[in-house]
Amino acid sequence: MTSQIPERYSVPAILVHWLMALMLVTSFGVGLYMADLPFSPLRVRLFNWHKWVGITILALALFRLCWRVFNTPKAEPVVPAWQSVASRLVHRLMYVLFFAVPLVGWAFSSAAGVPVVWFGVIPLPDFVAADKATAELIKPWHGGLAWTLAMLVCVHVAAAVKHHFIDRDGLLFRMLPR
Repeated sequence: MTSQIPERYSVPAILVHWLMALMLVTSFGVGLYMADLPFSPLRVRLFNWHKWVGITILALALFRLCWRVFNTPKAEPVVPAWQSVASRLVHRLMYVLFFAVPLVGWAFSSAAGVPVVWFGVIPLPDFVAADKATAELIKPWHGGLAWTLAMLVCVHVAAAVKHHFIDRDGLLFRMLPR
């Protein structure tokens, strides 16, 4: 490992990063599990929980984007140009999907005529008018975008592992809790 560890991210950036990571992985897993369940109280609870987490991810993504706008990103490590381009592309696509996946899910729920009530307390407005045909058109988009985000997260994790174990450049330490 190089003797100089790159500058660490701020505590809020680290906390939001890992909170979103935990929420994304959990929400994806719950989404896969609940999708094929027969109608039951468990399925309704899981769908509600999934929506709560999705809206929370949306709120955290907005916070994260604002934080990034007002806080200069840390300098990138010296890597081949293709890796730098790939890194920027993956990060930008993940940011787009942090917004797109929950918004499309919210639109699907609204079109299906099922309101989104954040944590069972705060009713959110319908994103689109209730219409079963529209819901059927939107549903695969939510799943497809979620799978795309999951794949990008895997690429992101693989790159972090590569930097840590192969490049030994200390990059991973910038985002790890102390």
